Amino acid sequence: MIVNVKDILADAKKGGYAVGAFNTVNLETTQAILKAAYELRSPVIIQVTEKTMDYTGGRAIFNLIKNIAEFYYPNVPVGIHLDHGKSFEVIERAVEVGITSVMYDGSRKNYADNVAMTKKIAEFCKGKGVHIQAELGNVPYFGEVGVIDINWDDYMTDPAQAEKFVQETGVDALAVAVGNAHDFAKEREIPDFARLEMIRKVVDVPLIMHGASDWTAEKAKEAIEKGISCFNVDTAIRLAFVNSLINRVKNKEEMSFDLRKILGESRDQVEDAVKDKIKIFGSDGRA
Repeated sequence: MIVNVKDILADAKKGGYAVGAFNTVNLETTQAILKAAYELRSPVIIQVTEKTMDYTGGRAIFNLIKNIAEFYYPNVPVGIHLDHGKSFEVIERAVEVGITSVMYDGSRKNYADNVAMTKKIAEFCKGKGVHIQAELGNVPYFGEVGVIDINWDDYMTDPAQAEKFVQETGVDALAVAVGNAHDFAKEREIPDFARLEMIRKVVDVPLIMHGASDWTAEKAKEAIEKGISCFNVDTAIRLAFVNSLINRVKNKEEMSFDLRKILGESRDQVEDAVKDKIKIFGSDGRA
């Protein structure tokens, strides 16, 4: 069943666990995420990006998620979310197709510009009944920083600034940076959990962790204890899907031209990856 992301995050924050926000790009990844959540009785957030909406069509991917969730998994609480919207126009587009939870990512702007645009988008979203997440600090991508060591003090969220940012913008959730990194960018060796705990003490809204697809169970659990209510997972899903395709092509003895079989195997691998994350986050049995 489709529910509000705001409610899913509120329950996770109150219950002391985290929910997974898993990126989808097609039918198979959507099915895998939902089946994993169903079998583990977990609430789940399924999210898309601007590039995914361009690839599939915004209405097409939204209704694909919605229809599968409502018809096949009516007992699974499912939230649909836009991940990393970079402009007002992208947010408008997502809301127009029916998405009721969005992230505006102004983290590459200076603080004043991030506040100004986030506040504008938050006011738009509140008028539409749409949940809004923002980011303060900077969770780097491999394409931005490569393999070099970076000065994490230039990237991490400042607790005092976070308190002010949430008050000024009125956002419903905040993505934070404590040494976490997107895709294959080199992370801080040990996340700054003390910083995360300080942010939690001054910010009332749920805190979101991006770029933690490869985190160990121990790191994820400590982050939850320090205040994280949601982990975004994308890279782990891509790796599971693509590695399955590669292995199928390499296995010439079992070569098949049946796309249902080939993609079905990738779907199974994504399902396993999602189940692993759900168990680590502690959301299993919470639906």
